[in-house]
Amino acid sequence: MTWQTYGSFVVFALVLIVIPGPDFAVVTKNTLGSGRARGAWASAGVAASNAVQGVAAAIGLGALIVASQPVFTAIKWSGVAYLAFLGVQALRSAWRGDPGPDPGNADGEVADERGGALRGWRQGFLSNITNPKVLVFYLAVLPQFLPGGVPLWQSAGLALTHAALSLGYLLLLVTGLHRARRMLGRRAVRRALDAATGTFLLVFSARLAHEQV
Repeated sequence: MTWQTYGSFVVFALVLIVIPGPDFAVVTKNTLGSGRARGAWASAGVAASNAVQGVAAAIGLGALIVASQPVFTAIKWSGVAYLAFLGVQALRSAWRGDPGPDPGNADGEVADERGGALRGWRQGFLSNITNPKVLVFYLAVLPQFLPGGVPLWQSAGLALTHAALSLGYLLLLVTGLHRARRMLGRRAVRRALDAATGTFLLVFSARLAHEQV
């Protein structure tokens, strides 16, 4: 693999990463609802899942999962159910008007960091690991940038590059959302944002349910 090929992969990966999808919605939900720390942990969960699925594809495990139709179908419907669950959570928050941590309260951020880190990471990881399109992406795309018979570390390197780029983009998103959160702290606005995020998650769930992956 040449540096030119690697650069082409980076550009291709960046274009795909910035297209809003379930990861975008989950990170947005966590950041707007619970603050920057929770959003950052959700981003880390997404990146960890990307790394796991990318390495699985590189070593051949991903192809076995896709070839096993019952396993692949179970992953797909787990993803459908989990995205729907997160969407309903966000809509319930919008309906109840849950205020969440005060955007201007640094102590609230610390408390959320201590109590919500695992929940944020778990939501990011599970929403991504149960999305079979991520695994299919790695299986379909990595061979396009690598000649046959390349060392394992090269294909794994591309997968981990994608995970790192995804993490960087999501952390930038968290930073921007956190700043907007300080300006959009009114309960009515927060409820509208929760409602929009929940709706998007339900839409992504329905799309995944109807798509032939």
